[in-house]
Amino acid sequence: MTLFLRQFFAELLKMFARKRTWIGFVAFVALELLVLLLSQTDKAKRGFRTFLESHGAMFDEYFGGLTLAFNMMALTVALLGAIFVALVAGDIVSKEVEDGTMRMTLCRPVSRLRVLGVKLLASLLYCFVLIIFIGITALLTGLAWQGLGSLCAVIPEEKLLAFYPPREGLIRYFVAMPCFGLSFCTIVSLAFMLSCCNMKPASATIVCLAVLFVDRILDFWPQFVSFKPWFMTSHMVTWLNVFRSPMPVWKMAEDYLYLIGLNVTFILIGCAVFLRRDLKS
Repeated sequence: MTLFLRQFFAELLKMFARKRTWIGFVAFVALELLVLLLSQTDKAKRGFRTFLESHGAMFDEYFGGLTLAFNMMALTVALLGAIFVALVAGDIVSKEVEDGTMRMTLCRPVSRLRVLGVKLLASLLYCFVLIIFIGITALLTGLAWQGLGSLCAVIPEEKLLAFYPPREGLIRYFVAMPCFGLSFCTIVSLAFMLSCCNMKPASATIVCLAVLFVDRILDFWPQFVSFKPWFMTSHMVTWLNVFRSPMPVWKMAEDYLYLIGLNVTFILIGCAVFLRRDLKS
């Protein structure tokens, strides 16, 4: 176990030593600062007022940091976060194979499964760290902008419309962050599987995002509503159920069991492919 932990920490150091690992953190800080600056303008305030009042919320009560943080999480992370998570997870194995360092690693008395296990855990940890970082910094940005305020959670595509006082809204917001990270583990496992295949790091990232976006596009089409349970993104948005009242715990458990099964399938396929690969050439 001590050797495994040492190898795990070494993998984390190697991961965070790469500049591309930090792109997601920098990009979201820049985005949050941009939103903060734009929200100070009169046009932005009028837009927020129209949006809130059209959904039955009082502008002065819900025009606050908690509502801003929720919108940052729900409307930006689903797209930008997926890109950066897929970039890191799609790079984790294929980049070392491409650089030739994987052959040197496997010359040592360590199994391929252990190497893959360490890299998978590092990718999953990065996913949760990124989501929690975005959630906390978005909330801090909102607090610096307008104070806490009450929470207005509105996602028309998911038929979500909820209003909460500051204390309950804050609790639900912090509960939603690890749930969001758990949903994003599916992107990690898919990108990891592709990274184990014989393809370039950029190809693994692009194919992962293509599968994800096609799945989401098909999920949006009303003609395919009968196929909705088969689309993985329809289960990944289950983290939004944290903001429903009452919270559909059993529905969330069902969605996460589906995603866990999908994750295990992706990981097993990736491991099976990598174990059969010839890295000599």
